[in-house]
Order: sequence, then structure tokens, then C-alpha cells
Amino acid sequence: MNVIIAGFGTIGQSFVQLLMNHKEFLKKAYGMVTKVVAIVDSKGAAVSQRGLDLNLVMRCKREYGTVAKVPSVGYEMSFLEAIQSVEANVLIEATYTNLTNGEPGMTHILTALQLGLNVVTVNKGPLALAMPMLKEIAEHRKVALKFSGTVGGGLPVLAFARECAKGDKVVKVEGVLNGTTNYILTRMEDGLKFEEALIEAQEKGYAERDPTLDISGMDTACKLVILANEVLGNRVTLKDVRVEGIADIKPEDLKIAKNAGKTIRLIGVAEESEVFVKPLVIDQSDPLAVKYTYNAITLTLENSGRHTITGKGAGGRETATAIIRDLISIKERLVVT
Repeated sequence: MNVIIAGFGTIGQSFVQLLMNHKEFLKKAYGMVTKVVAIVDSKGAAVSQRGLDLNLVMRCKREYGTVAKVPSVGYEMSFLEAIQSVEANVLIEATYTNLTNGEPGMTHILTALQLGLNVVTVNKGPLALAMPMLKEIAEHRKVALKFSGTVGGGLPVLAFARECAKGDKVVKVEGVLNGTTNYILTRMEDGLKFEEALIEAQEKGYAERDPTLDISGMDTACKLVILANEVLGNRVTLKDVRVEGIADIKPEDLKIAKNAGKTIRLIGVAEESEVFVKPLVIDQSDPLAVKYTYNAITLTLENSGRHTITGKGAGGRETATAIIRDLISIKERLVVT
């Protein structure tokens, strides 16, 4: 497979590192030989139809902050220019999340799909804003649109849902889908004030300098849109989700809940009739009552009841693992076709 990477931050670099570390394993176990022919970051691109020297690319990114400085193959070049310069099978879209218009990821994904490339995205913005449309285009062009890393990081949430749904029907999805807010609520349960828990989360690297997307509930809402479309078959976008964050939760609220054998978690809920995100009081024994940065997703099925998967939901290495999983799926698809 020839691959183009758009966006080369933590996740993009983690993916390349995994690719180098597990090159022989992937070839032996899955017959997967992946050649990265272009990488584009905010300052330029590195392009080579023969395949980039990934060790050199990583070194230049660390030293100069851009892949445009890679000798002989580095250029001041946009994504659109890069994608027109190489032959590729797959685009990996790993730019930042923009919930206003989905850019630049929206253009990257649309361009790739229209050119007949398979797409693996870890960017939630385009999917949250236009997932039904993007899926329709992919189906029309007969290419894959994969997005395992957008929900749960390395946690195989979508694969878990597909397995549970065999011979049954998922009627409800509930989830603790944001590790940042879950860490803050857990530490508030320990007695910290909201501001103290947030600062601690930032110091540990669990929260961004601007944590608005997390604490407002919008990150959870994005992931819920993806789950609602993919698992329930709903046709929803971000505007269809009622969203309430955690900024108004006080330590006293968590203390009262704890004394009653309960806790408060920011939970996204999707059913056929409604999709919402809000802090909910749940039993401490509930599978969704995970602590710190853990995620948990519960599926309610028509015949077999509730099924839950839990695990670490974020991180560059974990999300990069999801990209590998999607590439394996695309490779198997290419072999079949």
C-alpha cells in the first residue's frame, strides 16, 4: 500500500514509529507492506514515490519542526499539491479537530475520496459535521472510509460493536468517551476543586492548554455522533446532539453521590429517538463508573442485554494502533477486490 499522511503531530509520528517498529511483523502476519509516499504538515511536505526514509523524516521533524526540511524530498507544498504529485492507495488524515467547518481535514478527506483513495481518519471534526455525506461519497466511489481511532483511541470500540451486533440489534449506546473529563471528575471525587483538577490534568498532559472541547462536552458529542451513525445506523450530525459539559459540577455534588454509593460521569447516550451528552449520576458498580483517563462504552442489544468494553481511550500510541488496524482492514479489502 502507498500511503499519504496529512498531519504529522503526535498521532502521525506515533503511527510512523509503530510502522517502523513492526514492519516485519505486519508483513509476516498480514502480508502488509506499507510505503509512505508523502507526509504533509503545516509548513510543507516530504514526497517520494519510491517511499520516504522514515527515520530521516522523524529526525528532521524533531530537529526542524517540519518534514519540509527532509533533504532532496522536502518542499514548501500544500496537501493538494502533494496528493497530485504521488500515486497512493490510502490517505491517513491526522490534522487537528475543527468543529466550525471541519477544515483542513474536510477538504483532505473529500479530495481523497473523489480521487478514489481509501481514507483512514483520526480527525473527528469532518465526521461530526458531515458523516452521512462522507460515507455516501465513499460508497459511491467504492472506497473505504475508516475511523476506528476517532472513538476510544486504541480501544476497538467499533469492532466490538460489530461483533456484538451479529444476530442481534444494538438499540442504545452509552459511553464515557473523554479521558480528560473523566480524570477531572475522578480527582474531584477525591476532594479537589474543579480548577485544581483541571490544572493537574494539564500538568500530566491529559488536558490541552485550552480544554474547552473536552469540558464543554463537545469532544464526547463528536464521538457520540460517530457511534450513532456507525453502530445504530442513525443519520445524525453534531447539530442534532444536546450537549452539557462538566463546568458546573462541584466537589460537593460528587461527595453526596459517593456517600449514596453513586458517582457522576460525563456520559454520551444515543438511541433511535435522541442523542445527548450530560453529566449523569450512576451507581459506583455500573460498568461506566470507570476512573481517571479510562473510557467505557456500553451497548444495549435487543436480545442479549448490555455489553461493555473499557480501556485507555487516548494517547498517540493507542490511536496509532487503531490506524494500523484500519490499514489491515483496507489491505484485506484490496486483496478481495
